[in-house]
Amino acid sequence: MRILVATDAWHPQVNGVVRTLTKLADAADGLRVEGLGVEFTFLTPQSFRTFAMPSYRDVRLAMPRPARIVELIEEARPDSIHIATEGPIGLMVRRYCRQRKLPFTTSFHTRFPEYIRARVPVPESLIWRALRRFHAPSRAVMAATPALARELGERGFANVVLWPRGVDTHLFHPRAVDLCLPAPVFLSVGRVSVEKNLEAFLNLDLPGTKVVVGDGPARVALEEAYPDAIFLGQKHGEELADIYAAADVFVFPSKTDTFGLVLLEALASGLPVAAFPVRGPRDVIGDAPVGALDHDLRNACFAALDISRQDCVEFAADYTWEASARAFVDSIKAVGAVLPGRNDAEQPRFVA
Repeated sequence: MRILVATDAWHPQVNGVVRTLTKLADAADGLRVEGLGVEFTFLTPQSFRTFAMPSYRDVRLAMPRPARIVELIEEARPDSIHIATEGPIGLMVRRYCRQRKLPFTTSFHTRFPEYIRARVPVPESLIWRALRRFHAPSRAVMAATPALARELGERGFANVVLWPRGVDTHLFHPRAVDLCLPAPVFLSVGRVSVEKNLEAFLNLDLPGTKVVVGDGPARVALEEAYPDAIFLGQKHGEELADIYAAADVFVFPSKTDTFGLVLLEALASGLPVAAFPVRGPRDVIGDAPVGALDHDLRNACFAALDISRQDCVEFAADYTWEASARAFVDSIKAVGAVLPGRNDAEQPRFVA
């Protein structure tokens, strides 16, 4: 089974969408040996001219040409089409499927209403309306957590299904590492941008050291405003895993994330979480004794210091990318989002 995933987010971007899709394909490759029989191909901005996203120049948006979209889809000869993002590529592939009356699935990764509100004064209701319209024809709208799936249903989204995420426990696990910084070390990992609410973390009166891993448009300003914090920039692979394992508490100040893969990476590394009691951390952690969720983030940070690191590791062990890949494929099959056999010559022309 060949699955084409259309996404506006792709390398070299570093974010949860890119990591999720990359790990999905990697897990499917491994499961193919076990008989899953799935091959992923990606339709990404790498095939088009791009331009820098306003207010966030590190993210480049594609300028897809309709004819090229057709070529790429037909070259891939997919058995199923999944649209991962609501950007220019997602919109163009959605239009392709709609004009040809082909089934497709979508996924909900980003809380754009809150994301956009952090930058421009646009009513959230208008953004939610646009998102409902985008996802309405989808055979299945995939959500990362039961709570997010319920919320989307309450907001008028139809055909919402659960697509859980995973974590690479071969990479992220406890290990003996010393960052040679004053303890305790409070760590935050992710995009350094306004919607991540990093000031809520950096403003806290905490002992030890605050460490931020990641890059983004707000990094320069935050480094100047908080000279006592350590900004390490983007880190990957073993270097990132070492930093997780060396910290004492993982601080997640964002109030807009739908899931937060970094939460699972931290927990798999034996790092307890301190966060606000909002969707994202609340959906991942729930009532498990692996994090402290409090409207007072400072109190959460101190409470997290007393949490068992082994409990965190055991909690994260239940999340695997192999299970995530199986759930993704099973959802496509369950809703009948497999393309019928067709003669391309008989298909209606794709109108720009």
